[in-house]
Amino acid sequence: MADGAVLVVGGTAGIGREIAGHYAKQGRNVIITGRDDERCSAIAAEIGEGVKSLAFDLASPETIETALTDVGPVTHLVITAVARDHNPIREYNIATATDLITMKLVGYSETIHALIPRFTDDASVVLYGGLAKERPYPGGLTIATVNGGIATMINDLVVELAPIRFNALHPGIVGDSPYWEGKDLQAFVDRTPTGRLATMAEVVDATVFLLENRAINGVNLYIDGGWMRM
Repeated sequence: MADGAVLVVGGTAGIGREIAGHYAKQGRNVIITGRDDERCSAIAAEIGEGVKSLAFDLASPETIETALTDVGPVTHLVITAVARDHNPIREYNIATATDLITMKLVGYSETIHALIPRFTDDASVVLYGGLAKERPYPGGLTIATVNGGIATMINDLVVELAPIRFNALHPGIVGDSPYWEGKDLQAFVDRTPTGRLATMAEVVDATVFLLENRAINGVNLYIDGGWMRM
């Protein structure tokens, strides 16, 4: 495997931070990104010695290529960044919808575009979607739409940028994540065949599988304990 960096876009918190920590413990060259340079730098230092950071906003895609100028070879790219959105169609907010669509579809795409010259021959990419596209809820129109876009985006990328591998991960409710921890989730547990929710460690494990198994390409992987079956 080429000795390129592991770049985690959205690596300052939650699952993104856990993925960065996993690879930092392996001694890999890890780079995390966030929107705030000072915060991103501080978190990189907390994750591990030698972890690098840089700042850009996926919702401002015109800034991404410049921000990535000094990034060297990249073997693994993970884009986990997400914005929590509640935007009911009856009170539709165009500005927040535009920001989220730009971030997840244009921002993800531009990050990949900017890195094309830097990807190693055996590079792999994991994009994060989510299950709102399958389980609609009031106010979730935009997030369902962009997650559906992620699910189909990988099909084109697999063809256009072969042999780079592209897969998407769609987590259900991750019970011990910062967003969900401490909330009453029993109703979701009751609808999950395993009787338990996914953990951050399990989502990290699934991400690593998609990144490192060289036969996996163009896959949308659900990690939800079978929640979608109920």
